[in-house]
Amino acid sequence: MAIEKVRAYFKQFNIDSQIQEFETSSATVELAAQALGCEPERIAKTLSFKLDDQCILIVAAGDAKIDNAKFKSHFNAKAKMLAADEVDRLVGHGVGGVCPFAVNDDVTVYLDHSLRRFNTVFPACGSSNSAIELTVAELEKYSNSIMWLDVCKNWQPQN
Repeated sequence: MAIEKVRAYFKQFNIDSQIQEFETSSATVELAAQALGCEPERIAKTLSFKLDDQCILIVAAGDAKIDNAKFKSHFNAKAKMLAADEVDRLVGHGVGGVCPFAVNDDVTVYLDHSLRRFNTVFPACGSSNSAIELTVAELEKYSNSIMWLDVCKNWQPQN
C-alpha cells in the first residue's frame, strides 16, 4: 500500500508519526480541507502529467489551476495529465492519494509558486484518506523537487 511506502520514507526523518489518517475520504481538495478543518487553498495537491515519455508531478495550492500557456512556455509541450489508469503504475500512488513522497525513481517533482504564500501546507501521503502538515521548506526538502516554477493561475490576489 502506498501510504506504507510514504510512512517508511518519512520514518528516516522521524516524522512518520505526523501523518494523519482520516475515517473519511480526503481524495479531493474540498474533502481534504473538510477532514483537516483548513482552507482549501492550503491543500498541496499533486498533479501528474506525461511529458514526452516521462512522468512529472507538479505540487500546487488547492485553489490554483494549471495555466496551459505557462505550462507550454516552461516545458515546450502541451499539458497532458496522466490517465487515471496510468497514475498508480507511473507514479507509485493511486488517484486520490498522489503525493510527491516515495514516488517511482523516474518521476520528477516540481513545486508551484502558488504554495509559497503559506507557512504550512497539507499534501497527501499516498492514500485517499491521509495528509501531513509541512512547512513549505519541509515540502521542498522531503519532495526532492528539482525546482520552483510558475505554471498556475487563479490563485493570485485580485487587484
